[in-house]
Amino acid sequence: MPETSRRGLLFGTAAVSAGALLTACTSNEPKTKEPAANNEPAASDDKPGKKVTIGFAGPQADHGWLNAINENAKSRAGKYSEVTLEITEGSNDTAAQIGQVQTLINKKVDVLVILPADGKALTQVGLQAMKAGIPVINLDRVFASPQAYRCWIGGDNYGMGLNAGNYIGERLKDKKNAKVVELAGLDNLELTKQRSQGFADALKNYPNIKRVARQAADFTVESGQAKMAQLLQAQKQFDALWNHDDDQGVGALRAIEQAGRDDFLMVGGAGAKAAMDAIKADNSVLKATVLYPPTMAASAIDLARALGQGKGVGGMSELEIPASITLYSAVVTKDNVDEYLPTGFS
Repeated sequence: MPETSRRGLLFGTAAVSAGALLTACTSNEPKTKEPAANNEPAASDDKPGKKVTIGFAGPQADHGWLNAINENAKSRAGKYSEVTLEITEGSNDTAAQIGQVQTLINKKVDVLVILPADGKALTQVGLQAMKAGIPVINLDRVFASPQAYRCWIGGDNYGMGLNAGNYIGERLKDKKNAKVVELAGLDNLELTKQRSQGFADALKNYPNIKRVARQAADFTVESGQAKMAQLLQAQKQFDALWNHDDDQGVGALRAIEQAGRDDFLMVGGAGAKAAMDAIKADNSVLKATVLYPPTMAASAIDLARALGQGKGVGGMSELEIPASITLYSAVVTKDNVDEYLPTGFS
């Protein structure tokens, strides 16, 4: 699953416009840029430029979100005639993924995009690439050292919980003694702790609301159904549910329907297409989902292309791309779901 703790940009739906995403230099050494009018640095755009080979290594696509990461990377690379994408099969075995990255290093790709199965475990191979003169875009699960990447781009787990809590808080702010429950993800993951902390911090703004139960699931449909059934059995009445993940949310909704419950509202997480379809239909307890957008992979390809071409960021004064970019965790509701539906993943 996605894992990190930072904030900022989403292609098409983020705090910074898509046009401002592209740039910079392949290393910390100065590099001659293409000339531009008015002495501005050349900005990356959709026009074909210098040929760039991008290596992409991610974990096994055993979850809808991770599969969407791979599809976004492939689709974005295919948009550019001058970009060649060398993509690995993907593995959750850290030793295997290290070997895959080393193979890409030996092929002398121009730029590497790495979503590590384990950020700490893959740090050394990130350092190896950087020392070999191959800049690394660290996607989502952050390496243990900033020296292992040129730019980090990823989601905001804390922001997911915060925005879910604030949405629920606003919906229940006038209800006396409101009760909420939480269906979390894997508790041994840092991302789960961050999502729960953001949710807890948001609820502090609403003294009328109390979290009365929390259950951890496994980011799967089966675990979502089983754990939600337990919550429903233990909690005969509550007003809102925050579910960390839309995949496990499919199971949670099954349990809710089987129990014949419709006395509360549900907020999901990540931005699956099935969740957005349900929100648009407005025929279940699911009223919102908080994004953890897999479009970050497309943005990572744009960044890698710009690095390989030595270009700058359109709309920004700096000559280099930022060191980190964190996507915004937008709340998708019936009011704005049509805008976000194209980013939903299966």
